[in-house]
Amino acid sequence: MAEAQPTEDAFARSAGRQLLLLGLAAVAFLIVLMLALQALASMVGSSNTSAQALDPATNTITIALREEPPQLNTTITTDAVSGIVLGHTMEGLLRMSMDDRLEPAIAHSWEVKPTHATFWLRDNARWSDGSPITAADFVFAWKTALDPANASQYAFLLFHIRNGEAINKGELPTSELGVRTPDPHTLIVELERPIAFFDKMVTFPTYLPVQEKFYLQTDGRFGADAEELLYSGPFNITSWVHGASLMLEKNPNYWDHERIRLDRINFGYITSDATATLNFFKDDKIAYTTLEAENLDNALENRWQIKREQDGTVFYIEFNHRDTRVTRNWNLRRAMQLSLDMDELVYKVTKKPGYIPGRSLFPGWLMGVNDYLRKEYPAPEQVIDFEAAQQHLELAKQELGVTEIPEIVLLTGDNPVSNIQSEWVQATLKKRLGLDIKIDKQIFKQRLAKMTTGEFDMVLAGWGPDYDDPLTFGDLFASWNLNNRGQYDSPEMDSYIRQAQNSVVPEERMAAFGAIQQLIYDDIVILPQYERGVTYVVHPELAGVKRRVIGSEVDFTNAYIVGGGD
Repeated sequence: MAEAQPTEDAFARSAGRQLLLLGLAAVAFLIVLMLALQALASMVGSSNTSAQALDPATNTITIALREEPPQLNTTITTDAVSGIVLGHTMEGLLRMSMDDRLEPAIAHSWEVKPTHATFWLRDNARWSDGSPITAADFVFAWKTALDPANASQYAFLLFHIRNGEAINKGELPTSELGVRTPDPHTLIVELERPIAFFDKMVTFPTYLPVQEKFYLQTDGRFGADAEELLYSGPFNITSWVHGASLMLEKNPNYWDHERIRLDRINFGYITSDATATLNFFKDDKIAYTTLEAENLDNALENRWQIKREQDGTVFYIEFNHRDTRVTRNWNLRRAMQLSLDMDELVYKVTKKPGYIPGRSLFPGWLMGVNDYLRKEYPAPEQVIDFEAAQQHLELAKQELGVTEIPEIVLLTGDNPVSNIQSEWVQATLKKRLGLDIKIDKQIFKQRLAKMTTGEFDMVLAGWGPDYDDPLTFGDLFASWNLNNRGQYDSPEMDSYIRQAQNSVVPEERMAAFGAIQQLIYDDIVILPQYERGVTYVVHPELAGVKRRVIGSEVDFTNAYIVGGGD
């Protein structure tokens, strides 16, 4: 039997009860939400007013990251920001000491011979979950990086291992990689050719270990979040609020944990805003910050102890050399080369302390045979000639079969420095050549993605050293290098790079680098803009902070609070 319809009064009473219940539920939800937010804030310390630069009670320092790390998968990571985080949470066979020398890490000793290198691993090296780090973990990581399906842009760094290049090209299976593990703590690496500096390369993230079992358990998300990583270094990531903060805590299972004096490193802010980070430092919310030209005076007024160093990185305009792009035309690139005065960019536009105008892909600090490489092989002089630039522009139009050059896309980052530089390039090329430049401004992660897929005519790019040898810059524009985003392809360039790779005679290698430097200028592969200098301040009660050219650009693994806990 069907139920009778409720009367109007009964319906009203029923509705009132429902509204009351809904109201109580809403209040309960809000209370739970507030408690959750409070717990989250206390746990991660992300961009909040309670953050302290130094907290001796918890032995914690708070600092800022300039960007969100795109991802922390060590087999494919390419960027410097991820490198900072990995430099504090991961460790490989060897590491750089406080005086910038190679020293033992997971490997307690090693030997490099013309045909092979041997690394002997520590018995007490452990992952953050307490399981042993073995030679097999390095083998798995390297095979994963070389697997073509992984599409690692740094796979070429492993080409010095026998069959590495053939594996990456899909010509051989990963099982053919020239590595042997006679026991869990011995790693023998067979070399494709004699290479005296192989041990210098293993400090780079692509050479870091990865545990196969854990990697497979992440189901394709390895390195995407804090719980999707197993750590071999001094700190673990205990919280990662994407776009806001990361919390690192001392790894009790790290073999060298007694050396680590901090208990926590709180990357409490993620921002590229120089004014914001300066204010954070001034308000005692962060213990370290770099300084820009616009806030240097403020730092001087506060009588902070200002430090200056070159960070080893070269920045440049990279051209897209693909056939479908207008920038494939040499005369067009030459017209730009003759129009863009990098002295003007550095000294009148960017105006950043410590910056040096770009002259070469090879920065000035690299050593040659007996002196700096750039002293033994001076970089080509910058020539600015507006009349000659116009002549080359007309030749470019004729060769391209156009009366006007189509709009040129300049890919750039979304940060204050990139904004200033890209607008200068746009205005200068419009004024001096009448070119229309469209600025494609992208966040860090998306800019990297567009560089990889070639969605640009020009891109503001930069390159920092991966290891202590000129080849770390010299092979960047090899036809096989996936970091050659503009796909420049020159048999002559490849020949010089092979010479630098294969020779063990220093004079021959440096001559090859000199030839690479000249060819980059003559072919206008890139336009060097500047070598970056860094001006920074450190909290007066924080000691042991290290700026590096090789490795994590700023290193807090040996830092400690003066008078704080050990």
